Amino acid sequence: MRKSSRKWIRELDPQGLDVAEISGKWGQQFGFASYQRFSFPRHDICKGPFTDAAGAVLQFDLVIADQVWEHLDRPFTATQNVLQMLRPGGWFFIATPFYVPFHGAPVDCSRWSARGLKNLLIEAGFPRGDIRARQWGNASAARRNIEAQQAGAWPPVYDPAKDDLENDPDVPIMSWALARR
Repeated sequence: MRKSSRKWIRELDPQGLDVAEISGKWGQQFGFASYQRFSFPRHDICKGPFTDAAGAVLQFDLVIADQVWEHLDRPFTATQNVLQMLRPGGWFFIATPFYVPFHGAPVDCSRWSARGLKNLLIEAGFPRGDIRARQWGNASAARRNIEAQQAGAWPPVYDPAKDDLENDPDVPIMSWALARR
């Protein structure tokens, strides 16, 4: 997932983008023109788009939500709020687990396959033809996630001697999408 996601972001010419990241810091690595982090609970994307002191909706070229949407009580509303924060032609990158153990920090609510993410984005108002969605996983990785959780060491640390990276589309671990407004 990370290799594909970095490629997608680099294809957007990151040095020219004004970016918001919701409750994460994965995007710090790209050298964006500007980069702002909006962390929960101070900023709750379910309650509305982020605004400035005067109440105007903040606008961005790219909004990143990496490993966040599974924690939201209102993911559909949040996705609509992101759409309002994108400039025309702006992008939304979302990555979320599908088959990983429950991790309630603060809550754990939803899971999506690549198709499910695409459907969420379409229903929220993103044009169907401007969405790329992928998923990755396999049974070995699913087992390692469960074993790590049971051992109190989740998420598992990648072990090249044990971990098979071949994708089995019938056992997704992670899903991600890039949608354009």
